Amino acid sequence: MNIIVPMAGRGSRLRPHTLTVPKPLVPVAGKPIVERLVEDIVRTAHDGVDNICFVTGEFGEDVERELVAVAERLGAKGHIRYQDQPLGTAHAILCGKDFLDGPVVVAFADTLFRAGFTIDPEADGVLFCQRIEDPSAFGVVVTNDTGTIVDYVEKPQEWVGDLAMIGIYAFKDGARLNRELQYLIDNNVVKGGEYQLPDALRNMTRDGLKFIPGEVSEWMDCGNKAVTVETNSRILGILEEERRLDPVPASATVVDSVILPPCHIGEGVVIERSVIGPHVTLGAGTVVTDSRVSNALVAGDSHIEHAVLDGAMIGAHASWHGTPDDASIGDYCTVGNPQG
Repeated sequence: MNIIVPMAGRGSRLRPHTLTVPKPLVPVAGKPIVERLVEDIVRTAHDGVDNICFVTGEFGEDVERELVAVAERLGAKGHIRYQDQPLGTAHAILCGKDFLDGPVVVAFADTLFRAGFTIDPEADGVLFCQRIEDPSAFGVVVTNDTGTIVDYVEKPQEWVGDLAMIGIYAFKDGARLNRELQYLIDNNVVKGGEYQLPDALRNMTRDGLKFIPGEVSEWMDCGNKAVTVETNSRILGILEEERRLDPVPASATVVDSVILPPCHIGEGVVIERSVIGPHVTLGAGTVVTDSRVSNALVAGDSHIEHAVLDGAMIGAHASWHGTPDDASIGDYCTVGNPQG
């Protein structure tokens, strides 16, 4: 099985945290979003994963090396392909056409989830969905009485159903998907100036292919600061429930402090006279002194002192001194007076 991960957008809604790194590489619970995404697919898939193709923008060699390393850590071969222009979801997938062969999972790097990847042998594909109270902001699938998908509606203004597609798709025949995506390009089938995956899905459905909605037990967004902090909290809770939460590393220093689980404490972290947790991630090399930090996501090599933070998201190499707040500052920023 192959995995294609379209991730060319930088994530403008998550600024300032995406000014220096693309959104899929923002860490959540100690790992980049995209690593947690493909890790969950590999862990729950019954078939082995041979290749993971990351469809990126021009993010630089360091990012590309990290993505290839992510695939290798999961026992697959990593590949980089480029989407030079934002021409839609169908175009993004087709940029990874070398890996549209045999069983393939397409996973847009915007969300984290909990699901299984067993494909019904009678189905040609599974489109993972979540029931939404207000589906008007999502792409929605319409099913018949047997649960088979019969149509796809983008941002419905009238009720057609509440099963919203979350951006995770499993296909039995990647080559067929390849042909349908190429058809959109060759015939300039566009909506809003972009080539859209639901148009290819609709064509395949009309040709008699059977797609069914897949059950998602949890859908966690990483679109902006508030929901990313919430997702960090939920992932930490899941890891604790599954007994997969890493212990405090031996390289960390904890002096006169309390850590309330669940938390992720990175390598080389220093915590002095502070209370950390619950639901806190501290990236490697971060220093926290004389502070109370809860429900927060702090990237690596940052410095927090004399602070009370709840619901904060702090970038890498940042400094926060005093002033209780629900903070959101990017990499290399400084707030407060270190001498105060």
